[in-house]
Amino acid sequence: MNKPLPVSLRDIRKDLRAGVLHAEELVGASLNRARRRNHQSHAYISLSNHAAIEEVRALAGRETAGPLFGIPYACKDVFDTTDMPTTAGSLAMADYRATQDALAIQRLRASGAILIGKTNLHEFSYGITGENAAFGTPPNPYDDTRIAGGSSSGSAVAVAQGSAVFALGTDTGGSIRVPAALCGLVGLKPTMGLIEAKGVIPFCWSLDHVGLITRCCADASDVLQVLAGREASAERLTALGHGTETAALQGLRIGVPRPYFFDDVDPEIGNAVDDLLLRCRDLGSELVALPAIDMAHVRTASLVIQLVEAFAWHKPRLKIHAALYGEDVRDGLLQGQFILAEHYVQALRFMEVKRLEIEHLFQNIDVIVAPTTPIVAPRLGARIVTAGIIEEPVGQALTRFTCLFNLTGNPCLSVPVARNSAGLPIGLQLIGPCFADRRLLTIGQALEQAGLVRWHAPDNFSVDDEASSSGAQQVA
Repeated sequence: MNKPLPVSLRDIRKDLRAGVLHAEELVGASLNRARRRNHQSHAYISLSNHAAIEEVRALAGRETAGPLFGIPYACKDVFDTTDMPTTAGSLAMADYRATQDALAIQRLRASGAILIGKTNLHEFSYGITGENAAFGTPPNPYDDTRIAGGSSSGSAVAVAQGSAVFALGTDTGGSIRVPAALCGLVGLKPTMGLIEAKGVIPFCWSLDHVGLITRCCADASDVLQVLAGREASAERLTALGHGTETAALQGLRIGVPRPYFFDDVDPEIGNAVDDLLLRCRDLGSELVALPAIDMAHVRTASLVIQLVEAFAWHKPRLKIHAALYGEDVRDGLLQGQFILAEHYVQALRFMEVKRLEIEHLFQNIDVIVAPTTPIVAPRLGARIVTAGIIEEPVGQALTRFTCLFNLTGNPCLSVPVARNSAGLPIGLQLIGPCFADRRLLTIGQALEQAGLVRWHAPDNFSVDDEASSSGAQQVA
């Protein structure tokens, strides 16, 4: 392929329909780009290669192509696939082979989308930095001395580097939104359960959300249309949508949770979010100051639920393969056996209290806006970071503004609002009422059309790669 890859899904579909671009050529170029860059990006654990080329050829022979025909995508390596291993980023899964595709993969295959590879992650999704000793740590595409964020690190890097148009990920405390924010992308954590998790290796059943990483909100909207489950919910989502023009910002009631969510934030992040809010006000939005959200015990409740449920899933495998787990993951999982049942039940009850509390806020607003993270991408290997004027553990900082909404199940959309003085991306988080996912994406598109939100390609994004259809392989 001797021309730059199109950037957006809709541009690709337009070129495919016009015959300017051919699906097999696109998939071959995407595979080649992924393979050639993987020794540095560590984005992929496995690549499809021959299987992807054969699949796109077979689909091209059908009379009716699906809505995502020929679109190359990637998935975090926790989604079961029959044509590639599922490792969950761990050597402890070396003996596992799925006999059926995950439901999300089935729906994407039916739509004509082409899975080119399975992406790297923090082992078993147990971590927010994306560090992985077994398969390598994907560096940030804007600065290779910094992290891409996790746990869906490889998914973010695959989309940022241009080998995948979109990627599936999972989010238990911020694992889609954080890498999206640190890598300058759009990250959608839908309403809890909207994209079903059947066939996905869990981290924590009560908090896991299946979601997307894309380069623009329109792409996320088109893919969500294919993946959204529950027919009644899909109808409700459609009803909540309205036009994608900047008029969507007129009369929009934006809730601003200044206490806590704007405290101890990198000044450049705080300024970028404030600038966007003022621009929205100029375009007709109403800024509504929200009362302080009680964040006491939120992180504790989240960790209690995570550790208990994660240990329950891993206990049988730990008995056999404990030595194959990364030391940090193994030691963390083992903590789950010491948490009392009453503490777990109290955490679940607390989760419902927070859900009702956030639901009540939406009686007077349409959307909540806050920074996605209080810091930009930290250095590789950093354990303590400075956020505003405080120092805190890197994981605590990166999830400070995200983990609440896994407890409540609200849809969240992280969008790239700016880059800091060093060129690192800054993410802004939009939070909506449950099942207002379409409306959230409409607001995101309106921000894009108003020039307030924009994806900036990394320096090496436009480097061309020749198409190739060499044999399937595990690449990490």
